[in-house]
Amino acid sequence: MGEDQSLQRLHQMRRQSYRPVAVELLGNVTCALFYLQIQVEKKTEGEEEKQGDEYEHDSSDEEDIRNTVGNIPMEWYKDFPHIGYDLDGKKIYKPIRNKDELDDFLDKMENPDYWRTVHDKQTGSDIVLSDEQVELVNRLQRGQFGDVNFNEYQPQVEFFSQDVMLHPVTNRPADKRSFIPSLVEKEKVSKLVHAIKMGWIKPRRQEDASRGRYYDLWASEDATILAKHRMHLPAPKIPLPGHHESYNPPPEYLFTDEERALWEQQDPLDRKVPFVPRSFSSLRQVPSFPRFIHERFERCLDLYLCPRQRKMRVNVNPEDLIPKLPKPKDLQPFIRGHGALVRSISVSPSGQWLASGSDDGSVRFWEVCSSRCMKTVQVGGAVKSVAWNPNPSVCLLAVALDSVVLILSPSLADRQVILSSERLLTGQQEVESSEGVGPVTWSDAEGEELNQGIRIKIQHPKAVHQVAWHAKGDYLASVMPDHSSHLQVFIHQVSRRRSQNPFRKNKGLVQCVSFHPVRPYFFVATQRSVRIYNLVKQEMTKKLQANSKWISSMAVHPGGDHVICGSYDCRLSWFDLDLSTKPYKMLRHHKKAVRGVAYHRLYPLFASASDDGSVIVCHGTVYNDLLQNPLIVPVKVLRGHVITHDLGVLDVTFHPTQPWIFSSGADATIRLFT
Repeated sequence: MGEDQSLQRLHQMRRQSYRPVAVELLGNVTCALFYLQIQVEKKTEGEEEKQGDEYEHDSSDEEDIRNTVGNIPMEWYKDFPHIGYDLDGKKIYKPIRNKDELDDFLDKMENPDYWRTVHDKQTGSDIVLSDEQVELVNRLQRGQFGDVNFNEYQPQVEFFSQDVMLHPVTNRPADKRSFIPSLVEKEKVSKLVHAIKMGWIKPRRQEDASRGRYYDLWASEDATILAKHRMHLPAPKIPLPGHHESYNPPPEYLFTDEERALWEQQDPLDRKVPFVPRSFSSLRQVPSFPRFIHERFERCLDLYLCPRQRKMRVNVNPEDLIPKLPKPKDLQPFIRGHGALVRSISVSPSGQWLASGSDDGSVRFWEVCSSRCMKTVQVGGAVKSVAWNPNPSVCLLAVALDSVVLILSPSLADRQVILSSERLLTGQQEVESSEGVGPVTWSDAEGEELNQGIRIKIQHPKAVHQVAWHAKGDYLASVMPDHSSHLQVFIHQVSRRRSQNPFRKNKGLVQCVSFHPVRPYFFVATQRSVRIYNLVKQEMTKKLQANSKWISSMAVHPGGDHVICGSYDCRLSWFDLDLSTKPYKMLRHHKKAVRGVAYHRLYPLFASASDDGSVIVCHGTVYNDLLQNPLIVPVKVLRGHVITHDLGVLDVTFHPTQPWIFSSGADATIRLFT
């Protein structure tokens, strides 16, 4: 039964709330001794009855067990049974403490005054602090004064002030020597009076208050010299010494071993400093400068042997010497010729020719270097899109107008390229199979159209808005946005004259398409997203969420791992295909709808065109390290187009080799920014 009661008592003690032991705050031994002293003083003043309950003595006969040996380390009595001696020389034995850890734990749980109990090492007894002492400890811990009634902001007593007091602070009588005249001072004064009479000492002149303390030291020098020699040029003044010429210069002005070796190898005329700076602890340790006489001699040679002549300066306005430069926007070549807005432009792979399509029903071919219109083809309808064949071995242009896609051969190349283009267009036509697309019809141009360069006409069931070539130049994609039909995208093979619809069902209204520059991927941009299809496996590999309301244009990076999309809600989205399906960065630099975007083929540049009449060129660095994100920095805002009918810049494209950018706008002009 005894063991069970002990276990129940231990469990009961564990369930009780643990009181924080604030005695740990009294780790400072000095504070503990201070409070013990307070307890001793109170006990001696007659409070023995009140404090008798708080102190637990081991012996009732021993009323005063205070240590009488003084304030010495108690470690000296660690191995002895006593802690000092009384007035009679008898030993004061230590109180018997037979508490173990279990007793201490039970005392901690049951004794409500355990947290305010302090063990006194000098007397070996336990002292219970009162509420006033605990409050005093807390005040000292917070950095406050021990006395509650002490006012630390009381006014200071000015013992010594500027006011003359009636009684002096010290009433010490004056010395006797203050009344007796000094003979030594009398002799000095008589000598000074005699020197003033003889004129040896002159009184100080009164400085004129009107003159300033600071004046130009060399103001009168040039005036006297120029009066005699009009063309004389005064010698340059010696520069003031710097920190390196100090006898104890700062550490950063002292030479290191590498700097000293470099200084010794240099020619004396190329050295910035003609000496090696050194540091000395005092000025008397500085030795004489060995090149002092040599430098003084060179200075004298400069003063009287150097020929100097003053050049008469003509008072001319510096702005008059600068030639009148034209405005930067006037330096931008612009091409006029179209009678209506220019919707689409395209540059040939060689960069020599530029093709443009307009609403006036014409396709014009321009020479980039001279801005000369080399050829004009009337197609009989508003041109929606033009695309130059990216294969440099052929010279072909695809034009989209209404529901027809025209293949033009402008014959703007050498003979071999023209023959290769004609050979591609006159390839053997395959017979349409049952799986072929019925609505698409291929036909050859005849008559006047053939003379203008039109070779093939591809008839579609609906209006075509965009055409895009494959990198090899044999396949051509056309876009026909329509909600009610699944025939929105066609892929045509020019060499075999066949067409196919790759998608049986389109999710959303298709806006634009693009081929991957290297891999067999096909990008299809709808209003809200961009789908990437694998043409070999015939499956969708990825879907990019543009987080915009209406995508207007799309461009694929030459490396193939990044895509930018412009939208009508003034946003430009950059996608990192290896990072996420959401935009890596959203650019909101334009104030109106973004109409066109383009990447440069060689330089880390991309551009966007908007209805606000501006073209923003940004620097987009793509790193080979997959762990490093692309660096996108806006570079330049190009303005020059005039906003017409709330339309600004409609299309933008880069030169294939040069850092040039072409833009076409609603003001019927094409501008080249270099």
